Amino acid sequence: MEISTEKVCFTIIKAREFDVKDAVTDPDPGSNASDDGMYSVLESHRDDPVEEELTSFISSLSVDEQIDLVTLAWLGREDYDRSDWDDLRSQATHAHNERTAQYLLGMPMLADHLEEGLAQMGHSCEEFEFNRL
Repeated sequence: MEISTEKVCFTIIKAREFDVKDAVTDPDPGSNASDDGMYSVLESHRDDPVEEELTSFISSLSVDEQIDLVTLAWLGREDYDRSDWDDLRSQATHAHNERTAQYLLGMPMLADHLEEGLAQMGHSCEEFEFNRL
């Protein structure tokens, strides 16, 4: 893999934060988050900082790292196993374009798929502390 396990794990953490977002229930929330009971931080707004951070992070990865991230997500869908890595990576290379971040963020259960793909490759996120990133 061209992408480090640490970068994949960071993506998993941020994808989990992104996945917990809910539909906007109050389009005109109070002037600050405490006025609306802090509900707005759990809603998916157009200018969501978690989405922006994750999109920016994925877009800043090299092409090879982006391809590996897509390959890991496909591998983790449980339709494949580690022996399919080369074929999946070849498909991801062929499909690669400038919308990798949007593609991945639109994938249901992205964090779970990445975590499973990483496990199939013999890696885990347990060893990383992300408060330093």
